Amino acid sequence: MGDGLEKLPDDIEALHAALLAARAELAIVRAQQSDDQALIAHLKLQIERLNRDRHGPRSERTARLLDQLELTLEELETSATEDELTAEMAAAKTANGTATVASFTRKRPSRKPFPDHLPRERVVVPGPMACACCGGTRLSKLGEDITETLEVVPKSWKVIQHVREKFSCRDCEKISQAPAPFHVIARGWAGPSFLAMVLFEKFGQHQPLNRQAERYGWEGVPVSLSTLADQVGGCTLALMPLFNRLEAHVLAAERLHGDDTTVPVLAKGKTSTGRIWVYVRDDKPFGGQAPPGAVFYYSRDRAGEHPQAHLASYSGIFQADAYGGYGRLYEAGRNAGPILEAACWVHARRPFFVLADLAENARRKAQGGKKPAVISPLALEAVRRIDALFEIERGINGETQERRRAVRQELSAPLVADLEGWMREQRAKLSRGNDVAKAMDYMLKRWSAFTRFLDDGRICLSNNAAERALRGIALGRKSWLFCGSDRGGDRAALMYSLIVTAKMNDIDPQAWLADVLDRIAEHPAHRLDELLPWNWRDTIRRVDQAA
Repeated sequence: MGDGLEKLPDDIEALHAALLAARAELAIVRAQQSDDQALIAHLKLQIERLNRDRHGPRSERTARLLDQLELTLEELETSATEDELTAEMAAAKTANGTATVASFTRKRPSRKPFPDHLPRERVVVPGPMACACCGGTRLSKLGEDITETLEVVPKSWKVIQHVREKFSCRDCEKISQAPAPFHVIARGWAGPSFLAMVLFEKFGQHQPLNRQAERYGWEGVPVSLSTLADQVGGCTLALMPLFNRLEAHVLAAERLHGDDTTVPVLAKGKTSTGRIWVYVRDDKPFGGQAPPGAVFYYSRDRAGEHPQAHLASYSGIFQADAYGGYGRLYEAGRNAGPILEAACWVHARRPFFVLADLAENARRKAQGGKKPAVISPLALEAVRRIDALFEIERGINGETQERRRAVRQELSAPLVADLEGWMREQRAKLSRGNDVAKAMDYMLKRWSAFTRFLDDGRICLSNNAAERALRGIALGRKSWLFCGSDRGGDRAALMYSLIVTAKMNDIDPQAWLADVLDRIAEHPAHRLDELLPWNWRDTIRRVDQAA
């Protein structure tokens, strides 16, 4: 068998052309391989998403898998595009040679059309003045081809002048003038849209005021940090009545979710650790019609007196972790009425999952330097049994509380009884210091709180609603570093309450804040509920229909 050398041309130019063609073909093969890898990653991600939509978020492992697949797809798509462009350039170099290579074009997934509500700007490319074939000038338009590209217009600034004309009476010489328009802040100079942007950037997008002031200066609008801070203080004071109405709505719930997280606070020469507490009302899981909401509070420490003060007038079901500071809330004989503890099965499942995390062990093994942890068969079994309960819950999410209770009595109660018996049997065989024993003790000591969901359809298995509400603060800590003071923490808690509640009701927080700040100064106090996010959406809809 020959090695193919006899087929090579003799002259230098032909060899050069053959080399370019070979390189182009190699680039095309690489581009095709990259495209195939990107397509495989895209299909894997779609399959996993479909499984998640169908079966629900089965575990933390599933969430990490989705994150990893999305990152892999991002990298492969980027590489595939680079290889495609490289192949096109390589093919172009062979266009004038003796050997030409057809370029490779990827088959990209179909893109969704641009939304109809976006304004369209027509940029007409001048047509030919003469026929490219015969040179004739008698051209008749047959139609047009339109190619759309998405573009963004940077925000523009303007100064609005509120002109109040003065009039003099010819009879009595008295001067008349219309009253000055209301501002959300006395002697205010900033419009409601600007104020809403500053508030949402600071508390919703975690951009401190100094960074905002720097950006506004680049855009030709120098505003000092102290001036912006003055506006934030005025706005939070003006929005306090709305927070009070939101607080009353949330604390009137039959069931509350509660949680807290750390927040660094600037102190003399150092930073101390404060706490942000959240209480969430979300009746959707048991078919409730009340709109969801969340209220946040700030405290300097994590003493139990804080949640006791927050919930001093509350009675009902409280879903939270096993923090000891909540203990006095569950005591009998409270003046406001009893609070029933409902434990979170996600918190209980987490230590078992850590001890049975096969994926984490595989990563540790791949890194080489880290010793793989021991996988506990008991932890694996506990995760499997708890996951079976969550599988039942996914089927009744959003059903009425009566329906949820009936299904739980039929399907979940036997599984819970088996789980308790199995854990007590296995726990007797384990030492006190065993990690699996500690995870079992966490549940067995609070078994009545963990099983309360069987008799009450309003209770959820997890406290995820509160954890989702706190997620933004965890992200924000990396941006704003710390609160400036205790009063700053209180202001942040107020604004978090309003912004998170707007998001929970599928409302654009910045648009809502802009409208509220525009109206709240002259809005009747007895109709303040109209400005709450869920009522505001209905008001806007009625105004649009009337228009």
